[in-house]
Amino acid sequence: MAENGTAATAETRSKSAVLNEGGTVASRQLKSFVERIERLEEEKKGIADDIRDVFAEAKGQGFDTKVMRQVIRLRKKDVAERQEEEALLDLYLHALGMAGPANGETHYDAAE
Repeated sequence: MAENGTAATAETRSKSAVLNEGGTVASRQLKSFVERIERLEEEKKGIADDIRDVFAEAKGQGFDTKVMRQVIRLRKKDVAERQEEEALLDLYLHALGMAGPANGETHYDAAE
C-alpha cells in the first residue's frame, strides 16, 4: 500500500513539475482548456434555459410536456431500436396482464 501511495505522490509531483518548469506554455494551455470548458458550461446552461422556456410555452398552449419529452426521446432512436423496445414493452405488459390479448389470443378473465 505504501508503494502505491508513493507512486501516486511521485506522479503528482511529476505532473506538477510539467506545469512549473518552463511552465508558462503548459499553464497557458491549462488555463485555456479551463476557460473553454467554463464558456461551454455557460452556453449549455443558456440552452437548457431556452428549452425550459419552450416547454413552458407548449404547456401554456395545452400540450402535455411529459408526452412531448417522450416523443423527443423516441425521435432520437432509429426505427429498429424503437421497434425492439416497443416489442419488449408489449411482451412485458402481456406477461403482467396489463395489455389486451396478443394477436390471435383469446383472453379469458377469471371473473367471467
